[in-house]
Amino acid sequence: MTTWFTADQHFGHARLLELSAARGAAFPTVAEMDARLVHNWNSVVQPDDTVWVLGDFDMHGKDASLTLVEQLNGTKILVSGNHDSCWAGVREGWKNRELYQSAGFVAVMDFAVTTLPPLRPQAPATRVLMSHFPYAGDSQDEDRYAQFRLRDEGIPLLHGHVHESFRERRTKKGTWHINVGVDWWDYAPVSADTLAQHLEDLRRGRVEPVDGS
Repeated sequence: MTTWFTADQHFGHARLLELSAARGAAFPTVAEMDARLVHNWNSVVQPDDTVWVLGDFDMHGKDASLTLVEQLNGTKILVSGNHDSCWAGVREGWKNRELYQSAGFVAVMDFAVTTLPPLRPQAPATRVLMSHFPYAGDSQDEDRYAQFRLRDEGIPLLHGHVHESFRERRTKKGTWHINVGVDWWDYAPVSADTLAQHLEDLRRGRVEPVDGS
């Protein structure tokens, strides 16, 4: 069994193809985008795997996009984002959590913590936080939703939200946060093993952080 991480599918979001040059170039229509995202997901995720979706699965919990949840392999957990109708920042959004769970997410939450697998025998696992939002940074000119962002206490953070703006950044305190959104990972989930190695390579300076802003 493998654990995967992903974010920012934006299923059903036709306007995104206009807002994002990369998405617009990759997908002529929103139907083709949705179909490719489903295909790419199922090409790597097996039925007995677990997938953490770090927000913005769709646009506001529409029936047409939520029906796609059942087409996706794996046990799916949602850490809600600002475009999910169950997000804590949406008025009475908590009432919509059942909508997402009925669609096929086994759990819906605002934040979570997990570990990435050790890279060597007897090495410790790496504790990471999960949120839709990075410690700092946005897909727009200024950081939005400050009240919903986690405080940097030195724990690496996996997130979405920023789309093509950056793949990873280091905070002023030196903490890495990594964008697991589909825009940086071939429009597919990325595995825990890949992220564990990627974080190690970042810490040791083996790879350079990629910033698209």
